[in-house]
Amino acid sequence: MTNDDIEKKRHLNPFFAPYNTPHQTVPFNLISSKDYEEAILEGIRRENEEIDQIINNPEPPTFENTLDWDDKSKGDHYYDLLDRASTVFSCMLSAETNDDLEALAQKLSPALTKHANDVSLNQKLFERTKYVYDHHKALTTEEQTLLDKSYEGFVRSGALLDDKGKARLRELTEQCNLLTLQFSKNLLKENKAFVLNITDKKDLDGLPQSALDAAEHTENGKKVWTFTLDYPSYSPFMTYSTRRELREKMYRAKNTVCTHDNPENNIEICRQIVNLRLETARLLGYKTYADYVLQERMAGDTKTVYRLFDDLISAYKPAALKEVEEVESIARKKEGADFKLEPWDFSFYSHQLQMERYNLDAEMLRPYFELSRVIKGVFGLATRLYGITFKQNTAIPIYHPDVKAYEVFDKDGSFLAVLYTDFHPRKGKKEGAWMTEFQGQWIKKDGTNVRPQVSLVMNLTKPVGDKPALLTLGEVETFLHEFGHALHGMFANTRFSSLSGTNVWWDFVELPSQFMENFAVEKDFLKTFAFHYKTGEPIPDELIQRIIKSRNFLAAYSCMRQVSFGLLDMAYYTLNKPLEGDFVAFENKAQEQARILPLLPEGCMTTQFSHIMSGGYAAGYYSYKWAEVLDADAFSVFKKNGIFDRTTAQRFRDCILSKGGTEHPMTLYKRFRGQEPTIDALLERNGIKRQEGPKHQDNDTRRN
Repeated sequence: MTNDDIEKKRHLNPFFAPYNTPHQTVPFNLISSKDYEEAILEGIRRENEEIDQIINNPEPPTFENTLDWDDKSKGDHYYDLLDRASTVFSCMLSAETNDDLEALAQKLSPALTKHANDVSLNQKLFERTKYVYDHHKALTTEEQTLLDKSYEGFVRSGALLDDKGKARLRELTEQCNLLTLQFSKNLLKENKAFVLNITDKKDLDGLPQSALDAAEHTENGKKVWTFTLDYPSYSPFMTYSTRRELREKMYRAKNTVCTHDNPENNIEICRQIVNLRLETARLLGYKTYADYVLQERMAGDTKTVYRLFDDLISAYKPAALKEVEEVESIARKKEGADFKLEPWDFSFYSHQLQMERYNLDAEMLRPYFELSRVIKGVFGLATRLYGITFKQNTAIPIYHPDVKAYEVFDKDGSFLAVLYTDFHPRKGKKEGAWMTEFQGQWIKKDGTNVRPQVSLVMNLTKPVGDKPALLTLGEVETFLHEFGHALHGMFANTRFSSLSGTNVWWDFVELPSQFMENFAVEKDFLKTFAFHYKTGEPIPDELIQRIIKSRNFLAAYSCMRQVSFGLLDMAYYTLNKPLEGDFVAFENKAQEQARILPLLPEGCMTTQFSHIMSGGYAAGYYSYKWAEVLDADAFSVFKKNGIFDRTTAQRFRDCILSKGGTEHPMTLYKRFRGQEPTIDALLERNGIKRQEGPKHQDNDTRRN
């Protein structure tokens, strides 16, 4: 192929030229599956070329000629091709995947992993970085952070290993990356495969109209109601269906995903992932994978994580057991003294207890949480706190008709970011909710501030027929949570892309998101958007009071559920020998200390626990509770000064949201708060009295 042929081919690939779109946003309408492979492979070649220029530079190593390549500052039209193409590809694998993209991911994984290893194990590049690390001139705080992270990143990636060790590390990372891809592929396929089709109206007893409308369709001229494992379908069914045998069927399906005797079984995949990570950690000189991970976390070590769990269990478990007793009591009052509460009964009878105690449930609130008004409310909250505004731009390309794109402007009217929203479940989208970026923020050497392109992806209740999308309060909280991540990304204002936005330690990244959830039960916030979708009447004060009073309903149970997930995560990654034997038995033992409800013998959380298997939270799921301590403590400042206080919000933006990973997170937090956080604000928020806890157990005693 001639050079002209190559250039022509590149011209046809959207990734190979500046995008002719508003704000250089991704031209999704022009991208085909084959474009990803071509661009990613060429991106690898270009990056290798750049690295060769760095390591072959005859000048002595300096920060500028060795590390400054990270800031992508090589001209007005320069862009990192590999980052550009692989970022879009990764986002589509989660939000809008198909068989072609899944196959391509498997095909490209070895090349991408090899390239990452080639960079991290490049001895000459490490030596230049080490020279700068040992001999550098005075640097700014951000430059010093980048240098420290770069040097430590090389060491943590095997730069000090001998050739045999480096070769084995390559094998381990390549195998693990392929397995995590297969894990995610299996999970998506299994979740989408299960359906509960109901044709007899008797089996719909108890279900609210919103659930019936979403499930109803016609097959062969007959009405059929189809329920799935997607949250907007599964949750109402488990909460409202009076058909206990069908609730059990749904629960068993949900809790045995990827455990069946079929190609989507994830048990051995999980075992291999855990063991590969252990071997990786041991190869790098750590006793366990958790020891390796926690070296770069606020918690610092496993003892601190377990101390958090001990404090939470001591404070919350007695209350959680009492909550379950109360649910069981109302179940027996209705079903008889011999009734045994099973896991598939808990949502159903806890809802009845909630109705008896507070006369409140999700369906009562839905009419006041119409999605378009919720969007205005959440965006309006950001306007009130930070002065930013949002304007939809239909000229910005989108990847699916459900998606909307907004321009975000700062309080002075300057362009701040692009924000995409993608709210509803569909076939090619994985479960859950997340924030991601198509482009991160960074500052060029000429001072140009490249602004981020942030995306919110969720699986909220869909509109049905002429009825708009009506959300639950829980879904409003989910929106606020992910929007908090988005603010972290949109307010980013750092020089280096690798330190920008949400590129922070994982037990700090959930602070901005969980902080935003606090507004969901604040009367003054609800009054700004919660209007009945038919009548336009504002949500009644009396209903808001019921929301506030019920805020801590099952709070202790929910805490123990989260702690049980964290204990499971730590059990796998504090292992100091390979995981063998009965997988389910291991899981059950790991969660025993925080268990509140009876076990489902064949159930298995691990096979669908994407956070710790394929989502980056391995040895880090505790981060949600860690950040909850932070968010409660931080929000207490807003409660004191006023929840819409601009001065407090600006300080939160300046000290935390705009700083990314440029300094140690505790330094950033203390700069905002004036002190380190305590658990007191969380206990007060949840209505829990502090109790004398057990003496901390050394984590070694908990290893299996």
